[in-house]
Amino acid sequence: MAMGKIAALTTVLAMLGSPVIAGETLDRVTSAGKLVMSSDPEYPPQSFLNDANEMDGFDIDVGKAIAEKMGVELEIVTPSWEVITAGSWAGRWDMSVGSMTPTAARAQVLDFPAIYYYTPAAFAVHTDSDVQSIDELNDKIIGSCGGCTYDAYLNRELVIDAEGVPEFEYQVTAAEIRTYETDTNAFDDLRLGDGVRIDAVFSALPTIQEAINNGYPLRIVGDPAFYEPLSVATDKGDEEFNARIAEIVEELHADGTLSELSEKWYKVDLTTVE
Repeated sequence: MAMGKIAALTTVLAMLGSPVIAGETLDRVTSAGKLVMSSDPEYPPQSFLNDANEMDGFDIDVGKAIAEKMGVELEIVTPSWEVITAGSWAGRWDMSVGSMTPTAARAQVLDFPAIYYYTPAAFAVHTDSDVQSIDELNDKIIGSCGGCTYDAYLNRELVIDAEGVPEFEYQVTAAEIRTYETDTNAFDDLRLGDGVRIDAVFSALPTIQEAINNGYPLRIVGDPAFYEPLSVATDKGDEEFNARIAEIVEELHADGTLSELSEKWYKVDLTTVE
């Protein structure tokens, strides 16, 4: 996506809602010399605890790059996804670099200053499954993360309001949608066997591929169901902080940093849909 489109989307989403005291978050970050970022410790390859018990992954590297550009240290906290997306963070953390889709509903309580990449959403089954096409997943038990875009898609309630997102259709009607705190928990249930607890999972394609790389007996079915833009999220209302985040992410797009990090973690450049 061109930088102009990203800037336009940033402006529109940042304008939604009523602002609070401008500059409060930016002043706090600058004064403390520390940027606090929320993340998920069980969402590889986006974010996870590595063998050294340190947070690692694509989202973590993006957060580090933003903090470096801002000239401050990065601190990572790990609240639940539901708490992050509820907004009203009360200064407990400053931003979320957690592969969040900037929907209009979320924009009621959060700001989305900058899109940093796009990810395809895909279905996966156990390697022992007879399912060969997406239409065969109708009337199956499908697992996904609760309160996320994959859950919304399965409930036929997904709205992706970002500019330039390819159109999508609802292709599956599940018999039951089983939700989990993280995608990894869904993978853990599916790895027990075909139909033992669930019949399929619906998640980010890179996350599924990472699980496969780590030995999970999963197989991707069909083409991606949709592509979603993923944005840095901030608590509602600090226009100065949002502007600084947007400026930095645009720099990271322009200088190739985001492309390099995407190639590092996904072996493909997911920073554009072109």
